[in-house]
Amino acid sequence: MTPDRGPSPVIETERLILRRPEAGDLDGFMAFMTSDRSRFAGGVLDPHAAWRAFGVELGHWELRGFGMFAVTERAAPSTCLGMVGPWYPSGWPERELGWLIWPEAEGRGIAGEAAAAARDHAFGTLGWETAVSYIHPQNARSIALAERLGARRDDAAARPPGEDARETVVYRHRRAA
Repeated sequence: MTPDRGPSPVIETERLILRRPEAGDLDGFMAFMTSDRSRFAGGVLDPHAAWRAFGVELGHWELRGFGMFAVTERAAPSTCLGMVGPWYPSGWPERELGWLIWPEAEGRGIAGEAAAAARDHAFGTLGWETAVSYIHPQNARSIALAERLGARRDDAAARPPGEDARETVVYRHRRAA
């Protein structure tokens, strides 16, 4: 079944706009994915691999009908500060709620605000009952965010292919009753 490719959702919070990624978001994505800051998020990538990874972000929307949102502030809607949202690439054992936040956006509550809005979108609009977040065990900031969002560690959950508990812990988000 081909996903409905009608208008892409736009989510607005008090400070943020979450929208489908676009070509203008590439530079920030590449800067993040080629830096040491991405070591817990599938990087550090060379520029060619980072470019292809951005293509996967865009293609995910086409193939699944949803994907990670570009996170922008209402005051600067053309400046991407990271990517947050539902993610379910081929081979993943479960649907994921993921986040990548650029360093200049850290420490301002942007990740939590965006991730909560994306979680609510996944559970409400997309109808998900559960989602996981795959997190490197040394990524204390992401673990803290998952816990602030109400997720709980799930050691029995399957991990993406080729990953084990030494490199990935799983936090489970459940739809509120």
